[in-house]
Amino acid sequence: MATLDYVIFCMYLMGVFGIGVYHFFRNKSAEDYYVGSRSIKAPYVGLSIVATDVGGGFSIGLGGVGFLMGLSGSWLLFTGLVGAWLSAVFIIPRIKAIDAEKGMLTYPDFLRNRYDHRVALVAAAISGIGYLGFTAAQMLAGAKLASATILQSNPFGMEPQMFALLIIAVVTIGYTVIGGLKAVIYTDAVQWGVLLGGLLFVMIPVTVYKLGGMSAIYNALPDEFFSLTNISAMTFFNWMITIVPIWLVAMTLYQRMYACKNTKEAQKAWYIAGVFEYPIMAFTGVFLGMCARMVYPEADAEMGLPMLIRDMLPIGVTSIVISAYFSAIMSTADSCLMASSGNLVTDVLERYVWKKLDMRASVRLSMLATLVIGIAAVALALWFTTVLDAILYAYGFMVSGLFVPTLGAYFWRRGTATAAMIAMLAGGIFNLLLASKLLRLPEVIQNIGFDFSVYGILLSAICYVGVSLIWPETPTAAECCPDSLAGNAKEPTS
Repeated sequence: MATLDYVIFCMYLMGVFGIGVYHFFRNKSAEDYYVGSRSIKAPYVGLSIVATDVGGGFSIGLGGVGFLMGLSGSWLLFTGLVGAWLSAVFIIPRIKAIDAEKGMLTYPDFLRNRYDHRVALVAAAISGIGYLGFTAAQMLAGAKLASATILQSNPFGMEPQMFALLIIAVVTIGYTVIGGLKAVIYTDAVQWGVLLGGLLFVMIPVTVYKLGGMSAIYNALPDEFFSLTNISAMTFFNWMITIVPIWLVAMTLYQRMYACKNTKEAQKAWYIAGVFEYPIMAFTGVFLGMCARMVYPEADAEMGLPMLIRDMLPIGVTSIVISAYFSAIMSTADSCLMASSGNLVTDVLERYVWKKLDMRASVRLSMLATLVIGIAAVALALWFTTVLDAILYAYGFMVSGLFVPTLGAYFWRRGTATAAMIAMLAGGIFNLLLASKLLRLPEVIQNIGFDFSVYGILLSAICYVGVSLIWPETPTAAECCPDSLAGNAKEPTS
């Protein structure tokens, strides 16, 4: 890469770090740090949601599915549209009603209000550990991208991937630690603009021109690559059942719900996020993957797009598109880092260890916890040569364990705290045992083709409903929950 590319890339990193410094001087309390003073406008929140959700994994993964199956790979992000809009209609009015009364900061706060502190503690552990793994994965993904493109060498003689990981870690952890959620949301909005602009307005036109136009691309690829039906029903079902539920249990999303000042602002943000995920980003990502297939038909599916960036773009443009990819990676890493930190500080340390911290001490503790978790994520990224398996295990664990008890918290009065705890542990552990192959299903069941998350969710549902009906609590947790969680939500006043 040319000197100009390095200059542009460094200016980009300095810019996002500067946003964190700006918000450092504006954070006065834990509420400022974790939920942005509950005053962030819908467009920023919406862009932050889609930047976090699409992130490094999906932006690179979309290129991979486009490489393998063409336009049908866009259905992967259709799950985002469905999840966002279902949440906007059925979840946000309920959660904002109780948030207006309780002033919650985290996802486990909601479960604590509906069930009890035991359930919240288990959920915090599951969520915090899962997001630690996600943070490490994003940092490692960024390191691999950088070491293959913009940081192939360094003046210190370090191994390229190690050097790239340290650079990414310093910038991402730095602006997240000092700036909190406001820094995360506003940098996400900037980063998403860089990502979408880089791919949609730079990468696609340059690539299509160099490949000889759309007709050349059409003639070079199989006909089924231009169809939306080049996907099996089972693949589509597994994508839906394993991705849509995350919209109900993701700590990153609850923080953003709380960050909106009222129900209408939150719903608007979720609608914005859904549209940007599908069709805008969905078709942009898979189309570039198709172009990579044309140029590098023998390449690894997920490496085709980075190779396309490296080899086809002119001087000055390469750094813009590389910055776009780092935007996706860092926008996911920073949000996961904030989620894990929030679980540790507000759901564990300030509740069970330091119970009477003043506002200044609370902010400092939050910053320290974010720094420590960030360092732990770097160590985890260094330890794994690939964290893909760890990501899938953590994701399956979270969805299998948390989805059913959370759904019950919103819509079923008879669900009990004991049932929720058992369902969380049973569903999550069962999924991990299956995914790690320590437990195997009968071959006839395996041949059906369902994702392991399906079985984890099913077991969790059986435990939750069964225990709630067989051993009802007196008084039941549901009898103590407000009407807003039982389907009679009233919109809070702004």
